[in-house]
Amino acid sequence: MFMTSEQMTAEQRVQKAIVSIMQNPKYIALAGILMLGERVVVSAEDWRYGIPTACTNGKDEMYHRDFVGKLNDAELRFLILHESYHKLYKHLTTWKWIADINPDEANICMDFVINVKLRDDNKDGFATMTGELARGCFDEKYRGMDTAEVYHARKKSGEDQQPQGGGGQGTGIDGDGDPQNGTSGVPFDSHDWDGAKELSPQEKNDLARDIDEAIRQGALIAGKTGSGGDRDLVELLKPQIDWREVLREFVMTTCTGSDYSTWQRPNRRYISAGVYMPSGISESIGELVIAIDTSGSIGQNELSRFLTEVKEICDTVHPEKVRILYWDTQVCGDEKYEMHELDDLVKSTKPKGGGGTMIECVPEYMTKEGVKPQACIVLTDGYLGSSWGKWACPVLWCIIDNERAVPDVGTHVHVKSREL
Repeated sequence: MFMTSEQMTAEQRVQKAIVSIMQNPKYIALAGILMLGERVVVSAEDWRYGIPTACTNGKDEMYHRDFVGKLNDAELRFLILHESYHKLYKHLTTWKWIADINPDEANICMDFVINVKLRDDNKDGFATMTGELARGCFDEKYRGMDTAEVYHARKKSGEDQQPQGGGGQGTGIDGDGDPQNGTSGVPFDSHDWDGAKELSPQEKNDLARDIDEAIRQGALIAGKTGSGGDRDLVELLKPQIDWREVLREFVMTTCTGSDYSTWQRPNRRYISAGVYMPSGISESIGELVIAIDTSGSIGQNELSRFLTEVKEICDTVHPEKVRILYWDTQVCGDEKYEMHELDDLVKSTKPKGGGGTMIECVPEYMTKEGVKPQACIVLTDGYLGSSWGKWACPVLWCIIDNERAVPDVGTHVHVKSREL
């Protein structure tokens, strides 16, 4: 017997919407993501977060029964797609650094990205941001931007929300705005930042692996059905370059000038195992500068893991000195380490700064202070206030969560914060 939407339970309507999405050619490749994690419909009395709409922790989804009842079929499909794209884009791990600063603003910026895309992809009315969803975050000026770009644009224009200090969830749907007219609104769902913060590095890796596998499964299904699927899935399936290998290759090449290996200075990494190996270095290694952007996007955990990798490389290359420069619109910190001091590098370093972002201050500072390094490694989010600067030494840019940033000087590699 055929049942109308009014006769179905909230659980049945959610399941019906998922099947409808998976049967749509443009979303067949999303099948793996739609099947990832648990999906729970809850009532007021057992709603654990106190959010009356919907919520995701990056893998699982929760929907409030009463809110589902207020949506028509097209609106419910939009809501489910919205939560699925939070998972697809790994939002709650990738953009945790924004949530650490302001969880409400992180919620808003992520929702702008997803809602603009979904509205662009559903001009046929398959999924609509109408009714109870109409006050959600939408503004055409953010078309083509990722979450960090929206965050920086809003911060620069003064549109960003001030931190409320209300915890790590954020609430939605209470606010103004008319997306039909291209104006901003408020999130109509919540994001479990508290749960994301509690994830261990291993749990983050496991989640990323689960999402990657879901993407591959979806692409496989799309391939078998002859559907092109979502272009974003194609991009996400592209092979990723290991930033660690690029970093190591850059340091080894610029600091040695060749692939020359010497037995005169053994590789300490292998001595403890009773293996005497040559170190891949020359006998004249100069100073290595690490210039770290402290404008806000690089957290302490990411910085620690990055510096740990640098220290491992230095154990092989043996620079005369490692110099760490912390910068925003000026160099705010200058730390010098001899080789024998590098074991305490991660624990002893003290980041300074936190204002804007103008990289020119680093080469200007080095010129003023007479710093002439063999090479310089810049860790930044790539959202610079002006040019990439003029450098008198080889420079490698390690750019965090901003694949659109392409320096016009030196070598660069894009790094996802979840990979740090």
